[in-house]
Amino acid sequence: MTSPIVRILGNILALYLAYLLVPGFVVNGTAWQWAVAGIVLALLNMTVKPILKALTFPIIILTLGLFTIVINALIVWMVDYAFPFVSVADLAALVWATIVIGIVNMIVSMAAKTVD
Repeated sequence: MTSPIVRILGNILALYLAYLLVPGFVVNGTAWQWAVAGIVLALLNMTVKPILKALTFPIIILTLGLFTIVINALIVWMVDYAFPFVSVADLAALVWATIVIGIVNMIVSMAAKTVD
């Protein structure tokens, strides 16, 4: 299991890469605001995401796991809703930012497991 510090740093990195790569996904804030957004994203991924995955398990099975993208997009949308300095222009930007954040988190998680 990855430590919470690694998850937080991974989420900050993921937000930054999504900001750089996805047009329409904007984070205008100070370093502290980036850190707060990363912490909240990590906390939502550790608490809310498992609950949503448990509740929607049949749908996840029926869609062969693709519904997890919807769950991840909901988590990113919650961060957008919570902070005025995070802005998602449209649904396409939300989906692409979700995919970028998911890929970065997967890479960070795999890298952290190989170090352990």
